[in-house]
Amino acid sequence: MKVGVLTGGGDCPGLNAVIRSVVRKGVQEYSFDFVGVRDGWLGLLQDAVVPLDIPSVRGVLPRGGTILGSSRTNPFQHEDGPRRVRETLAAHEVDALVVIGGEDTLGVADRLHRQGIPLVGVPKTIDNDVSGTDYTFGFDTAVGIATEAIDRLHTTAESHMRALVVEVMGRHSGWIALHAGIAGGANVILIPERPFDIDQVCEQVKSRFKINYAPIVVVAEGAAPKEGQLVLKDQSRDEFGHVRLSGIGEWLAREIAERTGKDARTTVLGHIQRGGTPSAFDRWLATRFGLHAVDAVRDGDFGVMVALQGTRIGRIPLADATAEKKVVDPSLYDEFEVFFG
Repeated sequence: MKVGVLTGGGDCPGLNAVIRSVVRKGVQEYSFDFVGVRDGWLGLLQDAVVPLDIPSVRGVLPRGGTILGSSRTNPFQHEDGPRRVRETLAAHEVDALVVIGGEDTLGVADRLHRQGIPLVGVPKTIDNDVSGTDYTFGFDTAVGIATEAIDRLHTTAESHMRALVVEVMGRHSGWIALHAGIAGGANVILIPERPFDIDQVCEQVKSRFKINYAPIVVVAEGAAPKEGQLVLKDQSRDEFGHVRLSGIGEWLAREIAERTGKDARTTVLGHIQRGGTPSAFDRWLATRFGLHAVDAVRDGDFGVMVALQGTRIGRIPLADATAEKKVVDPSLYDEFEVFFG
């Protein structure tokens, strides 16, 4: 059996650990042959397929990014895209695909599976917003990076007695903001799931200054004020219809400075959260996902996504995993309100 492997969407720490795991078990236990697809779905549109074997995955476990490359390509937005995907797979005699990606990449995988392409999904995203799995790999590393940044910003905020706004990733969900904000001792945490009141934010900031404490505000890039709109970098959209976010941090800092009379600055962590070596947990989770994904291929159980459920790895239909985004439960956010302000 020949199996193709691709990584799509935004990169994140742990992708190489999955590739390594899939190839190692597939070759050693099932005698599968492997090929790698370059740059996600784009590689199947452009016939960019390369050999993939055990020597090619040696030493990749601690590496961030992906040795196969990635892109935000949607084959359904390209002329004859699904047909070209099938033709490339047929030309290289690929019997099945392991698709490693987030909501968009796995959404494409579900549609292609419905058209007869045998594949298995693996959930990755630093945003942790894929349904059906308790965690996606990449999330733990991103939270660790954001938490360290917040820890460092506390000292400079206190030295100058200014408010510091930390903008983290999170288009539709506030998992990174909530986890890193709580771990880093932030005084205000703003997430996309709950539109915020800028007057309340400023009151919370002022309350910290009253006790001679420099406040830290953590905001997800997709957070928005009540009766307001998302702050966009520009109006361009990718092939999945997503606008480019970023700017809410700068907007918040301006509003805080104007409304409180205190100095406020912004730090946008951006792609720093995606880069670098994966955490121990992400290496462990990515490796387990890879082992179970190749088992699903062996079993002929296609159209599924491997998922962490408690401490076990299970399988759920891709249709269920991509039906809706996993967002922060309001009750979870409310647990931490005692720390706000």
